[in-house]
Amino acid sequence: SAVAVVLVLIFAGMATAGNLDEVRSRGELIAGVNGGVFGFSMPNDKGVWEGLDVDTARAVAAAVLGDANKVKFVALTAVQRLPALQSKEIDVLCRNTTQTLTRETTNGLNFVQVNYYDGQGFLVPKALGVRSAKELGGATVCVLPGTTTELNAADYFRSNGMPWKPVVIEQTAELNKAFFAGRCDSLTSDVSQLAAQRSVAPNPNDYIILPEVISKEPLAPVVRHGDDQWYDIVNWTVMA
Repeated sequence: SAVAVVLVLIFAGMATAGNLDEVRSRGELIAGVNGGVFGFSMPNDKGVWEGLDVDTARAVAAAVLGDANKVKFVALTAVQRLPALQSKEIDVLCRNTTQTLTRETTNGLNFVQVNYYDGQGFLVPKALGVRSAKELGGATVCVLPGTTTELNAADYFRSNGMPWKPVVIEQTAELNKAFFAGRCDSLTSDVSQLAAQRSVAPNPNDYIILPEVISKEPLAPVVRHGDDQWYDIVNWTVMA
């Protein structure tokens, strides 16, 4: 029937109108980033975005638009990041995000090539007198919600028979402020992030990263599942 023909044409159009077409039509790539991790994604004192994840997004913009500057950076918390991608608020998530089975399947997302292999650790003040994570029993620990970090920390303390008191704050900047203000005995995150936060602390030499690395964190950009063309572009841009 005529109705069937129209529906076929509509669905055919939907199948071919992917993320690449949307970005080119808009003339701008929208990239989700952290916004508060030195070396990964953070505006400098002149307001210019810098870092590994920022450069990744700029590379994608260069690949599809011919201009690395045609990027709108959207700072997202750990809780906001995946829903923002799922709801098409952003085209790609370049936000130090760990690749996991659940995120790829249950959340309907695809991780491209890993661009940073990391692991979770603990940052503490030297004045605490702690030299090992196994000495943190009963400690208050600053941690971001909605992250593998939160789950890994709970597993680590439980498996080592140690009580702990998580201090959960959603905003990265506020979490760091809480730690450096003395609200927590330790800050736990990927070791790269701990090094980044320490480097911009008021007195970096007052803090140490403990030797234990308690997880494997393959960090990679993320796109929505179901758009093979867009996945290929972002994936091969990262590999290039």
